[in-house]
Amino acid sequence: MPRLSSARRPELLAAMAATQEQVVSRAQLTSAGYDRDAIRRLVRTRQWQPIGLAVLLHGGASSARQREWAAILTAPGLAALTGRSAARGYGLRGFDPDVIDVVVPATADPVAIDGVRWHRSRRFSARDVEVGRRPAVVKRSRAVVDAASWTTSPRTACALLAAAVQQRVVAASALRRELSGVGKLRHGGHLLAVIRDIEGGADSLSEIDFTVIARRAGLPPPIRQSVRRDAHGRRRYLDADFGTFVVEVDGGLHIRPLNYWDDARRQNELVVGGDRILRFPSIALRLEPAVVEDQLRRAAIAFGLPKR
Repeated sequence: MPRLSSARRPELLAAMAATQEQVVSRAQLTSAGYDRDAIRRLVRTRQWQPIGLAVLLHGGASSARQREWAAILTAPGLAALTGRSAARGYGLRGFDPDVIDVVVPATADPVAIDGVRWHRSRRFSARDVEVGRRPAVVKRSRAVVDAASWTTSPRTACALLAAAVQQRVVAASALRRELSGVGKLRHGGHLLAVIRDIEGGADSLSEIDFTVIARRAGLPPPIRQSVRRDAHGRRRYLDADFGTFVVEVDGGLHIRPLNYWDDARRQNELVVGGDRILRFPSIALRLEPAVVEDQLRRAAIAFGLPKR
């Protein structure tokens, strides 16, 4: 190994690396006295390795956290983790990222890095960055909304939003404000509807959605908020009573990420076979109305309900 140059300050480099998961920028290496030749030699001997324009100060496998640092240090100026990468850092479970999402200003031109997806945004500024977190990350509400809007499936996007609230990653009110200020985005209408459901303010909207679907299925108008007594003699108010069977629409925090509608659908299949209550989460009325309509039509036949 070549003798250390007197200009090098390994203790300074070690201090910087300790706060950045052993990832440093070229500028930081220069400030610690490591010139291009020294960097090239250490990379060539596999003591260090480049990731983008940053350098990882060991030759082993890089961690997700180290790759995040490398992306931020590679960006030409302002940059921050966002989407699922940022949401995971805030504690969101069940929606792990498959790439590292980094947002930069619209005018930026970052170099490509394997496993990193750059997002150029006209509405990204320093105000969007959470104070005190390193590497830089956008605020909670933006991270979650970005993650949901970049998800291909609207069903998964809505589940992600609901999970973020239920896991106390972010408040529903903060998500509503974020959605209201971003303009047009993928799944925007569905995501706003989910927020209204979570906040408990969409009951009438869910009823309207259900009435339209029931009419398409050929069912007569139901009795709203009818009263029946359960096995213990308690009064129960039902959302939609068709006489031979009833339907309950579950809104608010009844929404469960991904598996709730799966469970409800399986339950409804059993109900069609003999029981008399169908249940639908309110988000199913918006995302899978054809399935709801089909089950209502089959329930009407199974339970002998006269056509409208």
